[in-house]
Amino acid sequence: MSPDDPKINGVSFVASPHEVQQENITPVLNIHANYASVMPFGFTRNLNDPEIVFNIERQWYGETKDGAQQYIRKLHENNINVMLKPQIWIWRGEFTGYLKMNTEKDWKTLEESYRNFILEFAQLAEEMKVSIFCIGTELEQFITNRPEYWKVLITEIKNIYKGKLTYAANWDEYKRVPFWKELDYIGVDAYFPVSESKTPTAEEAQGGWQKWKKEMQTVATTYNKKILFAEYGYRSVDFAGKEPWKSDRSMTEVNIEAQTNLTQVLFEEVWNQEWFAGGFLWKWYIDHEASGGPDNSRFTPQNKPVEAIIRERYKTSK
Repeated sequence: MSPDDPKINGVSFVASPHEVQQENITPVLNIHANYASVMPFGFTRNLNDPEIVFNIERQWYGETKDGAQQYIRKLHENNINVMLKPQIWIWRGEFTGYLKMNTEKDWKTLEESYRNFILEFAQLAEEMKVSIFCIGTELEQFITNRPEYWKVLITEIKNIYKGKLTYAANWDEYKRVPFWKELDYIGVDAYFPVSESKTPTAEEAQGGWQKWKKEMQTVATTYNKKILFAEYGYRSVDFAGKEPWKSDRSMTEVNIEAQTNLTQVLFEEVWNQEWFAGGFLWKWYIDHEASGGPDNSRFTPQNKPVEAIIRERYKTSK
């Protein structure tokens, strides 16, 4: 773990139906981000369906290989590094960590389907010389049940792509991932619970971070690799620090202060740690002017007070 590596100050650059234009990149530059994750998608019908469908006409442009390539090119033109992070979406938004087959035949079908999906984007990552490639996102049951498959898959990916590799493990999964030694970063989707309060104070959030910091430092030291937040961020809702992973649309009580306090404390507690590589803010929409705002209860920091906190942190964090 080199303490001299530049900090990854990133955003999760959300796919859209349209090509990205310079006007869509300028707001990313304005917050001093030096990285963006580009996230093409594959789709499956349910938690037991082994077929992953991708690069189809029904997808949004930014979710396809062509769209990802155009986004990467435009980001690179602006000297923004890219993590290519292909993801699976299960119909109705089922949690990908529960994706699990019922028969050996279905497991084999899923393995081949996922291989086709991820290797196609590994090829794109190599062609476009992206800085980081993420081999999967929150796939705990898939990894737990098929560890040998993943070992072989990582070798296949390395035969294609020569840059840095990570995997985006859920916050409660990353300690058990069996292949960190084969990758370059320990990727964590950092939705750690840090406060039970409706509006967490800075002191509460600081207290809530201590055990997680100790845990991450232990894992980083064990593998001699830095922790990378493949996703991090909070919604601007009541109880945003209690179960930060929740995207439940029934949670509508806007709480700007909760988002602001929690984000500020995350930066203060984690960002300057030697074992920490940086992270990708969840999430940043292409149409900046129409995104977020003071009445928005979602994750995006756009056009909310927290955007200024991110701008200041990214400006000073090297």
